[in-house]
Formats: sequence, structure tokens, C-alpha cells
Amino acid sequence: MTEISGEALRHAIESIEDPHTGATLGQGKSISKLAVEGARVTVEISLGYPAGGWHGQLEMLIRDAVGIAGNAGEVDVAIGTKVVAHEVQKGVTPIKGVKNIIAVASGKGGVGKSTVSSNLALALAAEGAAAGILDADIYGPSQPRMLGISGRPQSADGKSLEPMISYGLQAMSIGFLIDEDTPMIWRGPMVTQALEQLLNDTRWRDLDYLVIDLPPGTGDTQLTLAQKVPVSGAAIVTTPQDIALLDARKALKMFEKVEIPVLGVIENMNTHICSQCGHEEAIFGAGGGERMAAEYGVDILGGIPLDIRIREDADGGRPTVVADPDGPVAANYRKIARQAAGRLAARKRSYSEVFPSIVVQNT
Repeated sequence: MTEISGEALRHAIESIEDPHTGATLGQGKSISKLAVEGARVTVEISLGYPAGGWHGQLEMLIRDAVGIAGNAGEVDVAIGTKVVAHEVQKGVTPIKGVKNIIAVASGKGGVGKSTVSSNLALALAAEGAAAGILDADIYGPSQPRMLGISGRPQSADGKSLEPMISYGLQAMSIGFLIDEDTPMIWRGPMVTQALEQLLNDTRWRDLDYLVIDLPPGTGDTQLTLAQKVPVSGAAIVTTPQDIALLDARKALKMFEKVEIPVLGVIENMNTHICSQCGHEEAIFGAGGGERMAAEYGVDILGGIPLDIRIREDADGGRPTVVADPDGPVAANYRKIARQAAGRLAARKRSYSEVFPSIVVQNT
């Protein structure tokens, strides 16, 4: 039996590539423990993002790496997650109870951004994170219907709101405070003030990620988000169609100008799946998202097909990630969630939660 070499073992495990961060386990400092005791090997991995759906594959890669380093009688592998807060725009105050905010934007309406947002938040939760969603579309809130939530949020102190809960997800929307058919006939300043109140006056409870479902466009709401909301990263939703890509580019450029990192592009409705025969066809064109990502040097987080079940699930108040958790569409959403969270984990950490605030008082 070949004796395990500690140095060879560390090199083999450190060289394992993490497809969600674009770095190796060594570069990501993900190895929290590596011990060799006789013929027994113990490996503990701490990822900076939720990846429950990848743990099994990662464990196999680790066991293969141990085999390369030598013969081990017993291999113990433990994989965990520790999500930390990451850098946001300078001069913006963090939100209490929220580590990271991911903004989901489209630049154009009708590309399925809200459906992607709800499924993305639920996929982050399914992967092992504490997740929430804020519906920032004041004029056309859709998350209450998509998440199957009814009723009004509670307030324990008369000043703040308790988030509504759906499928383990913390949620807040102007739609919880008004009747579904009531139009919001508000000017810009009222809309931005409402967004700030929904965000800051909600008692978010220890969220790793808060997904913000933005309205389409690059107007007042998006400007408020850039100036006053601590956003860790943004995801752009588009379809392969050229007309959708034009507006998606505007959204991407907007985030670049306000120094919010773009985690990547999500190509929705990239193919159509026939509900009768299962035939798959790129009816909106193909490769548009990839070309846009290559043009601006960002990643493709993944693609979602145009499938009637996705629409039915959202209209029925049970997004696909919870309606069909083991299906291929849910697997796509979970992969996108890992990609987005992994890209964020590779960015600089924020130390605002580590260092205490210094207060000078006259005594």
C-alpha cells in the first residue's frame, strides 16, 4: 500500500477547480482542514456560497484526488458553507439583517425577469442559503401572486414590517399592502421613497442573500438602487432576441456606470419546448446572450427554456423550483443560483460586519 503524502494530497485537493467561482479550492481558500493520520484522511471544505446540489460531485472529486496522492484506508469528507458579506458601493450603509443583495434587472419588460427572480431566490434557498426577495416593482408587483402569498404583513412596533414567508423565503412587496387591482398612480419621488421604506423598514432576519426584482428600464427605481441600496452584484435577464438584447445592454452599462458588479447574464426563453411532443427549438434565435456576455466580458450564468409549465407554476403561486424540485428546469435554476453566488463569493469581502462601529460620547 502506497503511503499517503501530505504534501501531494494538499496539492491534489488544492488543484480541484470550482466551476462556480472560476478558481481552484486552493485559490479560494476553501480547505478548512486537511489531516492524514496513518491510513485515514480527513478533509473539511468550507465554500463561500451555497452549493448543496454540487456537494456530491465535489466529494467524488476530493476522493479521486486522495486516490491520486496514495492509498487511504478511510476518507472522511465534510463540506459546509459560510456566506459572508461582500463589497458594495462606497458610502452606502448596509441593511440590517442582510449580508448580500443581488439585483435582477432586464432593461426591458416581458422577458420573464420576475419569474426568474422568484425561482432564483428559491434556488438559493434550496442550495442551502437563507434567502429573501424584495419586489421593487411598485407599479406592477407580481411576487405576491407568484409566491402564492395573501394577507398583510404584521408590525410588532408600528414602525417596521415583518417579512411575509413563502416556501421558507422571506418576501416583501407593495402588493402586500394594497389590493391586487389597485393602480399605483404615483410620481417618481413617491416610488423611490416607497422602495426605500420597503427595504429599510422590513425586519429581514439573517439573510445570506436578498434578491431584488427590479422593474424594467433604467429610471428612478434603478437610480435609487444604485445610490442608496448596498448592492453586492447584479444579474441581467434577457432573451436571445436582438430587440431584448438592446435593452439588456443598457441595463448592463447602467450597473457598470454606478460601479455595481455584474455577476452575469441569464438567457431566459433560450429555447421553446413543445408541450405535445417535447421538441426543442430556438424560436427567439440562438447565442444572443453568449455574444452579449463575450462583448462586455461577463459570464453566462445559465439558460432557461420557454416551457408552459414555468408559466403555469408561476401563475399558480408555486414557482417551478418548488413545484417540480427534481425536474430539469429546477436543476437549471439551481445551477444559475450556484453560478451567481459563486461569482459573488469570488469578489472582495466587506468587513463592515466584522469591525464594530466606533461611537464617541461625552461623559
